Amino acid sequence: MKLTRFLPIALLAALSFTGCSKDDDSASGNTKLEVRLMDGPGDFQQVVLDVRQIEVHLQDENNPDGWQTLPFQAQTINVLEYVNGRSALLVSTDFEPGDLKEIRLLLGPDSYVIGRDGQRYDLKTPSGQTSGVKLKLDNVTVRPDQTFQLLLDFDVAKSIVERGNWRPGNDKKERYLLKPVIRVLAQELRASLRGTATPAAARPQVLAIRQSITPADTFSTATDATSGAFQFSGLPSGTYRVELFPTTTAPTGQAAYRVVTRTGVTVVNDQVTDLGSIPLQ
Repeated sequence: MKLTRFLPIALLAALSFTGCSKDDDSASGNTKLEVRLMDGPGDFQQVVLDVRQIEVHLQDENNPDGWQTLPFQAQTINVLEYVNGRSALLVSTDFEPGDLKEIRLLLGPDSYVIGRDGQRYDLKTPSGQTSGVKLKLDNVTVRPDQTFQLLLDFDVAKSIVERGNWRPGNDKKERYLLKPVIRVLAQELRASLRGTATPAAARPQVLAIRQSITPADTFSTATDATSGAFQFSGLPSGTYRVELFPTTTAPTGQAAYRVVTRTGVTVVNDQVTDLGSIPLQ
């Protein structure tokens, strides 16, 4: 998805994330910082990231002393498990109020993908893992007595790049590069948009195009293969056009799947807009 108020960054550097954990709803009344991960779908069976560390920067950009390491236990994460409105809680920690300038992510050397062919391919990362990926934050302030959330939207389709000179039979370690495209969404954007495409077998890609700004802002996701459900989370408020594009062909004897467009869809902060069932035949 593409989200405003967060900075789209095509990064040609190493990527890493903090480890997943279950939601921690204890400690009320304290200032907390949460970091969550969600994913835009890609054409792989698995995309596994070797997550080592996450840090935030609290000082001016050029101040090397402003980095703070957040609590985390290293682990691997299959990011394709976190689509259709699901997210992984990476960090939940007590935090001093103040401004956040950047977030930095570090990956270990063991990231990989499982392709549609069932084969494992190592993910090679230009620039190495030592310096990490720095994502700038735009006017992000953690205030007292709240839980502040940063949502990291990892675009699989754009982040994993096949080498142009790779051919079947070559070293599997040399097929894919990881060039992360990550967007960071601050907590105050909490609108959601959902619906269900029928039949689920059409497996449409879904675009939500915010038309109440210029230029228009486009978000994308895919439906669940079993239920046909889709959900966009963390959208900015506005008026949207929603488009569904089937990616499969209807069985012989059935009506063809068709592209469906819904216009004038209103999305409001802190609310869920439900489009209900959307027939594609």
